[in-house]
Parts: sequence; structure tokens; C-alpha cells
Amino acid sequence: MSKLKKILVRARRQVFSEMVGNNPSIFHGEGYDFIELREYMAGDDIRHIDWNITAKMQKPFIKIFREERELNVVLVSVLNGSVHFGGDKFKQDMIAEVNALLGFSTVKNGDLLSSYIFTDKMINHSKPSKKVHQVQTITKEILEFDALNEKVDFKLIAETLFKRLRRKSLVLVVGDFFEIPDFRLLAKKHEVVAVIVRDRLEEHPPQMGFTSLVDPESGAVLEGDFNRSSVEAYAAKVQKHDHDLYDTFRKHQVRFTKVYTDDIASVKLRRLFEGR
Repeated sequence: MSKLKKILVRARRQVFSEMVGNNPSIFHGEGYDFIELREYMAGDDIRHIDWNITAKMQKPFIKIFREERELNVVLVSVLNGSVHFGGDKFKQDMIAEVNALLGFSTVKNGDLLSSYIFTDKMINHSKPSKKVHQVQTITKEILEFDALNEKVDFKLIAETLFKRLRRKSLVLVVGDFFEIPDFRLLAKKHEVVAVIVRDRLEEHPPQMGFTSLVDPESGAVLEGDFNRSSVEAYAAKVQKHDHDLYDTFRKHQVRFTKVYTDDIASVKLRRLFEGR
């Protein structure tokens, strides 16, 4: 079975078979738009009770909603050279798997699904669709893309999405985020969620002694003695970067999660969207 087929079969099974009952999908669309408050009547859904107003008025009030149109879900894959790395699995493969899970979940919800692939330029874009075939196309494009020597331009990504996405959308950006993006304006217009894909080896590298490493973005060769002190210094630098990354996301109201290449991605994503 090909890598593409394995990812699609596993993701489809997890979304359509395992996520049943109270978790029919990884995430739910906004679904409803608040209109007004009125007094509670027998038979109303108690989950819609506004407890703050109820406490003030000393009698129960509920929120009335109007059903919205389907959610517009936009998957954005950032495929710079550093995703061509991994121990048992490349980060690029995990990015494809995350897209497959989110894609199938979108289709199952009956929402519109579109996608982008970026490096330091926009590589391609798929138009909104509700068809399952869209998920296969997106996943295949990610797996087949040659990310080596590609760089990333988050300013271009943010500006392009801000200009092109006119309807309020759920924008899911998937990449390794070794650069800190500014999604401030994009997050004011849309709901932006970041999925950080990493391999544990790049956060906690082993002691390798004197060796040569190749930068997958620039192709530059780095030679040195990767002893205990140097790898600990590197790990500390990555930790500091991620601390700054998380602070930036929180400041710009971008929700995020980190998925390692050896994680069960569906579990991480379901936890992220449970509180949505």
C-alpha cells in the first residue's frame, strides 16, 4: 500500500469510524449565530441558558440562535525545507496526515474545504469544495512536493490570505514554525489556528561528536563537534524560540497545538478543538 493510501485510509477511519457518538468530528463549525435572549420555556435546551442573565433577573433566560451557513475551512501547509526531516517519519508526512484528518472532518461536517501550499511564494490553491476527493488531492500534493531548499515567508502568507479570503473562515496553518509569524491582522478577520509539526530529535538532538549537517533550506553544510554542551545550548535555543512563538500566538489570539511525528495526530487535534 502506498504512503498516500495509508495516510488516507487511516485518517478516514479515524474521522468516520472512531470519532463517533459525542465526537462526530475533530471540530464543529460555528453553526449558529446569536440573535437574542428570551425567558426559558419548558422543553428548551438547557445548554443555551445564559447563567449571568438568569442570576441577574432571578429567572432563567436562554440564548436564541439562528443557523448559519456552512463553515469555510482553509488548510494552509507551509512546506519549507526544514519539513524534510524526521526520525521514523518526516515532518512533511505528518503535515499531510494532519491535512487529511482536518480535510475529512470538514467534509463530514458538510463544510467547505479549500487549501493552500506556501513556501516563500504561493505554490498552489484549491477552490472550496465539499467533495471527499478534495482531501485526496490536498494530501497527494503535500506528499509529492519537493520541499528541499525551499524557504518560508510568513509575511507573504499572512498578506496573501488576508487579501484572498473575503468570507470569514477557519484558517488552519500547518508547519514547523521555526520562524515566528505575525498573524495579528489575519486573526482579526478570521479564526486562525496553528498546528506546529515537529520531530523530537530536532528539539533534543543526540550527542553526535564531530559531524557534518546539511541545512535543508539553504543547502549549506555545518560542521562541528556536537557534544553535550553544544546540543544542550541548541535545545535551550529552541525552547526559547517556542516560548516566544507561543507568546506571540496568545497575543494575536491564535490558538495552537504541537504535534510530533510520533504522536497520534487525531488525538492532539481533537483535544485542540474540544473547547471550540
